[in-house]
Amino acid sequence: MRAHNELRPVTIVENFTDAPLASVLISCGNTRVLCTASVEEKVPAFRFDSGGGWLSAEYSMLPGATSRRSRRGVSKGKLDGRSTEIQRLIGRSLRAAFDLDAMGQRSLWIDCDVLQADGGTRTASITGGYTAARIAIERLIHDGVGTRASLLPAVAAVSVGIVDGQAYLDLDYPLDSRAEVDMNVIMNAAGGFIEVQGTGEQGTFSRAQLDELLALAEAGIGQLLETSEAAVKRALAARPGAGPRIS
Repeated sequence: MRAHNELRPVTIVENFTDAPLASVLISCGNTRVLCTASVEEKVPAFRFDSGGGWLSAEYSMLPGATSRRSRRGVSKGKLDGRSTEIQRLIGRSLRAAFDLDAMGQRSLWIDCDVLQADGGTRTASITGGYTAARIAIERLIHDGVGTRASLLPAVAAVSVGIVDGQAYLDLDYPLDSRAEVDMNVIMNAAGGFIEVQGTGEQGTFSRAQLDELLALAEAGIGQLLETSEAAVKRALAARPGAGPRIS
């Protein structure tokens, strides 16, 4: 049985698909998310005069990601509120990892598709999405169309919570469904907090408990950053530049 301060088994498989500029499959326990990075040589209208670039994220949960089939957003005509909120969180988190003004006038699209959900899909998407984005930017730099100035401290995310009065790191669905307190924490490699989402769903929590949860998250994120960095190095060793890819 996993200890309360232990991450679920985490793996990041780099170069999982060949068509995008970068792709990874991140697995956190039984949660699996495919994260891809694609580049467009254009920017949104509000960035035209900036001289810099942009990064956007999209998130979706595939119909078979859980035991009960969920409808695709396209079949409903729009994204549900949860997916919209999550992809905005992913975008905000990943934009904190790159200097957009140094990217040049191009956009990086990060797509996070949940293949299987067992809790922590948004945090896995952020960690996997950053890994894919970093690989993509490194490949652009290798090809002479990017600069290292665009790279800021790496980003990762993890969930923490309180279940039956005990603080836990990296909640899976059985823990999350019983949590009195549920929190998502996004940090960078410099130790800075990017976003903290915490809710006392079935009770309140004290300052001491908050500090304990943040300490758990910080330790877990440190491990996730190491796993991400190792995946980046393997991906670039296998394919340092943008090609060859499936056209």
